[in-house]
Amino acid sequence: MNNLFDPYGAGCLIDLHLHLDGALTADIVRELAAMQHIPLPADDRELRAMITVPEGCVSLTDYLKIFSFTSSLLRSGPALTLAVRRVLRKQKEQGVIYTEIRFAPQLSVCEGFSQEDAVLAALRGLRESEDCRAGLILCCLRGSSDDINLETLAIAKRWLGKGVCAVDLAGAEALWPTADYKPLLGRAVELGLPFTVHAGEAAGPESVDAAVSYGARRIGHGVRSVSDPAVMRRLADTRVTLELCPTSNLDTKAVSELSRYPLRTFMEYGIPVTVNTDDPAISDTDLRREWKLLTDAFSVTDDEARAILLNAADAAFTDDAEKEHLRNAISAYFSNK
Repeated sequence: MNNLFDPYGAGCLIDLHLHLDGALTADIVRELAAMQHIPLPADDRELRAMITVPEGCVSLTDYLKIFSFTSSLLRSGPALTLAVRRVLRKQKEQGVIYTEIRFAPQLSVCEGFSQEDAVLAALRGLRESEDCRAGLILCCLRGSSDDINLETLAIAKRWLGKGVCAVDLAGAEALWPTADYKPLLGRAVELGLPFTVHAGEAAGPESVDAAVSYGARRIGHGVRSVSDPAVMRRLADTRVTLELCPTSNLDTKAVSELSRYPLRTFMEYGIPVTVNTDDPAISDTDLRREWKLLTDAFSVTDDEARAILLNAADAAFTDDAEKEHLRNAISAYFSNK
């Protein structure tokens, strides 16, 4: 076997940052549309253009426009249950052993179908899947009303430890600053909800600094932290984990080119990093491809790959028994090479 980490044969991969509505590949979209009698283009190229980031994407705000279509497919119980099952099946095919799927239940609300209905349907998908061990992260959204986001937190509290593992703050970061959500994240702390925050993706390091100060245990992306040494030191000192998503960061122009991706800088500072997909369908990627991208570009060694994977096991929003299972799988892969 190759003496360097081979993501294509590892079978010990962990994906902590995956959006359900960003993981609906063309085959899943067709299945969801058929069950709900939603018309789609017959031409696969036309359909892929509807669910894949366009060549001219210039920002996160531009990128997020694609979700208006994919989210519209997740507004019934059977659709959400099926989507979770299908996404977990694809994760297993990629050698992923643990996934945290995140979605915003408020985007699934329609007449007669509530946020809690949406969460229960997604949890049903987790229970029915035998493909990949998983937890569910519920997203609050920037730009939504306080009442709606607080409802998401209340539902997360009811189902915490029963499939729901954490909450998130997602959305157009450049339009709605993280600092505006101090009361919301404070409420998450009061409820005992672990949380991650999308920060340092479209906004600068001040967004990451705010998220950490409010109690975030992980940061979604965080790549713009690199421009502020003080924020970098704070991430290292607090051991807040970064959920890196390379292809997505390139698509949204959070990073201008792969050679400038701050993986090595984060590692040199001692900041825990992980490798994730974000939106595999929209960014036309998968977790093995994300790993291959970084290992090739930055000559990641076996020891470094193992450390990154162990970061993911340690940072997972799950219990100690599950973390130990993940660590054992990672150790077994590297000891058998």
